[in-house]
Amino acid sequence: MHTHTSPRGPREGLRDTLAQRQQRIEQARLQLKTELIGIDDVIDRVMEAVRAWYVLPQLCNRPVIVCLWGLTGTGKTQLTRRLAQLLGFYDRFVEVQMDGFSNGAGFRSSTISGMLENSGIHEGEPGILVLDEFQRFRTIDRKGDDAKVERYQDVWALLSDGRLPPPLSALGAIERKLAEAGYEAEREEDEGNERAGKKPYRYRLDAWDAQELKRMLKLKEPLVEIMQWPTEQVHALVARFQQSSQAWETDYSQLLVFVCGNLDEMYQETAQRVQDCDTDADIFHRLTQRLSLIDVKRALGERFKPEQIARLGNEHVIYPSLSKSTYERLIRDLCTRYTQEVFAQTGVQLVPEQDVLDELYANAVFPAQGTRPLFSSVHAILSANLVKAALWVLERDFERTQVFAIALDPGKRHLVVKASAAPDAPQTRLAVNFELNRIKQRANADFRALLAVHEAGHGLMYCLLFGQAPQEIKINLASFEGGYNSYVGLKVITRQNLLDRICVSLAGRVAESLVFGDMACTTGAEHDYRQATEVASRYVRLHGFGERISHTDVTVDMDNHVNTDIAPSNAAIESLLQTQYDRARSLLSGHHAALSALVQALLSHGMLAPDDVRGLLRPHHITVGHAGQTTHDALVLEPYARKLAEFGGDARNHPRHEGEPLGCL
Repeated sequence: MHTHTSPRGPREGLRDTLAQRQQRIEQARLQLKTELIGIDDVIDRVMEAVRAWYVLPQLCNRPVIVCLWGLTGTGKTQLTRRLAQLLGFYDRFVEVQMDGFSNGAGFRSSTISGMLENSGIHEGEPGILVLDEFQRFRTIDRKGDDAKVERYQDVWALLSDGRLPPPLSALGAIERKLAEAGYEAEREEDEGNERAGKKPYRYRLDAWDAQELKRMLKLKEPLVEIMQWPTEQVHALVARFQQSSQAWETDYSQLLVFVCGNLDEMYQETAQRVQDCDTDADIFHRLTQRLSLIDVKRALGERFKPEQIARLGNEHVIYPSLSKSTYERLIRDLCTRYTQEVFAQTGVQLVPEQDVLDELYANAVFPAQGTRPLFSSVHAILSANLVKAALWVLERDFERTQVFAIALDPGKRHLVVKASAAPDAPQTRLAVNFELNRIKQRANADFRALLAVHEAGHGLMYCLLFGQAPQEIKINLASFEGGYNSYVGLKVITRQNLLDRICVSLAGRVAESLVFGDMACTTGAEHDYRQATEVASRYVRLHGFGERISHTDVTVDMDNHVNTDIAPSNAAIESLLQTQYDRARSLLSGHHAALSALVQALLSHGMLAPDDVRGLLRPHHITVGHAGQTTHDALVLEPYARKLAEFGGDARNHPRHEGEPLGCL
């Protein structure tokens, strides 16, 4: 008995192909997560955005556009390059630096169409295009006027529907050259010059013009043949092209386009703090996790025109700043890679202990700058010392199976390599330069006391008025001379919140006055006073919370209808500041013991985390929360929902009389 197997039909073949592509994209997702640390959510969003394009590209009748926005060093470009490799598209991958200066100066490199034509991406087929540093391609300046843009102007047509119009201006140039050639030929015949009677030139077009003609008209003939075509034949082709230009559009509708960039306007709370190595990375992480599509559109509106923003679509993936745990994992992985390379070359097993990893974090992480400074610092601090440690081991008769721990000495100036945990075990000390440690130390006792009192004043006042612990309080800093408090953001700012902000800003100076006396107060509160005055000014002049409710400002614009009589508001601002200063003094005086507890803790540890603050204040009957640890959203401190419910209940008890107006806006 013979069995008969039916041949697989088109339906089964398509099913197998789609299944294979689904499997490959899932494998790519998992691989990316092992290589790019801390951006799992970003990877998931990107893979879902490109799934249909990869699995069934026939569904795409216009380019799939995915915008990646993030701080520098968060892995935007790396993600696109690695994805192209994993999906088998690296031979059909084009990366354009949109600053306009990274791809040479030729005509082909001044247009997106030229870049695509010189690539492995073929018309009508899938490919990947990366438009990097897109924020530099701004089309409006900071005043809202048109900015001069010379390169890549065809990008907007590509982003619209993937169809690039023919470059008719280049065709016009070819026509002009043909006309000039005919004109010169007639002159030569009439004037009987040295060309008269001789065999005409074989080539009518030079190689460059012939190549442009072949490219634009999508001709199949060899270049040498096109160069010999009579003028009349070229004119006829050009005329036919111009009459049906739609048929000659270049089709890139199956492209996957990544638009990558850093919108400083969106990351304004973090992007400019490039020197900040003191703020906890988790604070930056939470700040950037709050960003949304609306923030992207608002930031783009400061650089591009509305119709251009529309062409970028709505698939905007926002990279958060990397978290502390991500940086710690990166440091562990880097150290493991270095020690494995040393072991592979020398057979020496070295293992950095936790105190070394902690100091690498403290001296290598600048949260606003991503991973690049981290990689550089870890290499500078660790690589040479690992070589020295391996050499020390090789020069002695140790068992090759031993594991040599690398620890930090108490002074944090040397790495200590130990042969074992025994107290008398051989060891060597290797000098290490933790530069930020040295900068952060406030060795002067008087200066430390001043900073601790000032920052404890701010921190305690914030706890009392906002019911929340600061995200961190620090006095050992490298970023600037001083200390700081970091607070949880507010989604809604009330009249009371503004008064409380002023009081918190003035509390540092008040604390100095209470502890050291008025004549010992320092100029360190200058920024605090500027901030308090600004808030008080807006309170009175812009928000209508003072005695006058008009919007008060200076202006020379006749159409800017504001109250320009600002003089009376000056006295109101000063009175408001004085009231809040007295309030801060009264509150701190009434919580003398709590202030002292915070000061002593800062002197001992140099910093206080939210849990530290809560624990220190609890014995003084001050209870505070820390919502910033449990939510990515800014806070709303006022119970508006409850008040609305109470208002609704009150309204039901007082029904509207017939004929009573409903009110108006």
